Amino acid sequence: MLKKLHHNAYRCRDSEETRRFYQDFLGLPLVHTLEIKETKSGRKTGTLHTFYQMDDGSCLAFFEAPDMPFEFKAQHDFDLHIALEVDPPVIDDMLAKGRKAGIETRGPSDHGFIRSIYFRDPNGYVIELTAKEAGHDDAMDPARNEARARLDAWQAAKR
Repeated sequence: MLKKLHHNAYRCRDSEETRRFYQDFLGLPLVHTLEIKETKSGRKTGTLHTFYQMDDGSCLAFFEAPDMPFEFKAQHDFDLHIALEVDPPVIDDMLAKGRKAGIETRGPSDHGFIRSIYFRDPNGYVIELTAKEAGHDDAMDPARNEARARLDAWQAAKR
């Protein structure tokens, strides 16, 4: 059975540039690095895999793989974003910290059940910091929120 998220992994342009954002700016400690010199299929590579840990033990991880082409582009929020939960007071503190650091910073946005701010990391990914609002648990309860019925209605409307 699936227990919890261990890590999500994304490509990065530069491991040190990525470390500065995730460790120095966001405060996620670098907890592991894995240098990969050969893939399981026998292909030679020079890849570094880095792991940044959150309070629950899960990690955001990155691959710097200079020998493998990858198109880095500024992602649209709807294409890819990484949402990380924070306590409500952190939202305003990090918003000010991002603006002061000159990092692309947007928000706050009130989604009704969460309040969020957004940054763009050095790789073009959108990082959302989100805090639960009153009513969050009800909004996320499929027994109360009709999530399946809303999905079914969406699918029917597309036809």
